[in-house]
Amino acid sequence: MSVATVPLNDRSTVPQLGLGVFQMSDEQAEAAVLAAHQAGYRLVDSAAGYENEEGVGRAIACVDRDDIYVTTKLKNDDHGFDEALAAFDLSLRKLGIDTLDLYLVHWPCPQQNRYVETWRALIQLREEGRVRSIGVSNFEPHHLRRIVDETGVVPAVNQIELHPFLQQRKLRAVHTELGVVTQAWSPLGQGGSQLLAHPTVTGIAAEHGATPAQVVLAWHLAEGIVVIPKSVTPSRIVENIRAAELHLGEAEVAAISALDSGARLGPRPDDVD
Repeated sequence: MSVATVPLNDRSTVPQLGLGVFQMSDEQAEAAVLAAHQAGYRLVDSAAGYENEEGVGRAIACVDRDDIYVTTKLKNDDHGFDEALAAFDLSLRKLGIDTLDLYLVHWPCPQQNRYVETWRALIQLREEGRVRSIGVSNFEPHHLRRIVDETGVVPAVNQIELHPFLQQRKLRAVHTELGVVTQAWSPLGQGGSQLLAHPTVTGIAAEHGATPAQVVLAWHLAEGIVVIPKSVTPSRIVENIRAAELHLGEAEVAAISALDSGARLGPRPDDVD
């Protein structure tokens, strides 16, 4: 199974579809990453806050390190320059690797007001060659503009809640302006039940002989978004990556794009600390 790659602003690339391991135990994450790798996935997205980096690391140790793109994220209570550097070291020890492909600031935590100095730490890590690409997660336009204005370094990626019910068009327009790749967490909606049962989605799925989840993931891919659907079920892991083979027509993409209601399932970034 071949998945396209998306160019980043630092001249590297990221696979456009990968595996998210949110709310997995170490054991579940290890098994899911191995199943995903066997199915053709080359991107795994973890976070210190998920508390499963050791499980992900055990899976990485079983495959060719060059064959898998690893992302992890800084916990909210590790903001600050020195704190971020120490947290990065701990994540690498848990993952059992020497260099990381992508490191993200998980949330801006504006009440702490330390995300700029945190971003400076990530810049240093990249300059030292310890991480290939650096980015952020859940940053709003004002957070993005501030770190760029104060450091001159644009994040390669902003990982945000994004699905057909919450398409984040204004934020994505800022990404386009700055040269930031959009990555979607919860691309199927949390649980996905309402989205995957929507008549527009199920109708398109029936036309293609595909599943509703594959249709939604194919919409993301058609929009140029990087997606990291989570699953612990081997058959669902295979189903999700096969979305890369599904090509929607322009009218179908437009029909799904018309579902945008601004319905946010997760917290607003300015409310998280």
